[in-house]
Amino acid sequence: MNKEFIIQSIIDQIKSQFDGESTGHDWFHIERVWNNAKLIAEKEDCDEFIVELGALFHDIADHKFVDDYENEAEKRTRAVLEPLRVDEQVIQDVLHIIDNCSFKGGIGENKMKSIEGLIVQDADRLDAIGAIGVARTFAYGGKFGNEIYNPEVKPTNFKSEQHYRDSKTHTINHFYEKLLLLKDKMNTKSGKLLATQRHDFMQTFLDQFYGEWEGRL
Repeated sequence: MNKEFIIQSIIDQIKSQFDGESTGHDWFHIERVWNNAKLIAEKEDCDEFIVELGALFHDIADHKFVDDYENEAEKRTRAVLEPLRVDEQVIQDVLHIIDNCSFKGGIGENKMKSIEGLIVQDADRLDAIGAIGVARTFAYGGKFGNEIYNPEVKPTNFKSEQHYRDSKTHTINHFYEKLLLLKDKMNTKSGKLLATQRHDFMQTFLDQFYGEWEGRL
């Protein structure tokens, strides 16, 4: 396989599908996850080709936007990789990453088994925190009509993955229900190091937010 040709062909095919997306799950998100994944992969014993493929396809059929997302993810992934004559085992490895990358409420154990998948998962989670994570969170909340903040509505302890998917709340709650939890859920040493600064930025942002909201700053 000509791996560089395959990577570029994938980019050419999926980039246009995500251009202009306004919830923070656009092409630039995919590109950042791809770059984060490559950075982490340099420090890990892994198949970097599978890491790159997993990063590029990780949002190909996100459960937040696509009905029957598991079947649709396989269909869309195979539609790109099979014409490029990518080995079936590689396709299976990529599908495993796609199926298990999402946070989905943080319910239960992490089902990601491969080091390549753990790297992609870390790369995706890095893009959910820090300054970009803050921006993406408010973009997503605004798109779906969520309030910025409502002090009367407290964060939820999710009972199931379905409960997480069905939940609708204000955007500040999302920090406590997901974003501030991610630092301690990183899989790799590099991911943990990169997450620390981004986590601290979010905490500083929240301190500033509450200070302004309450008229203290």
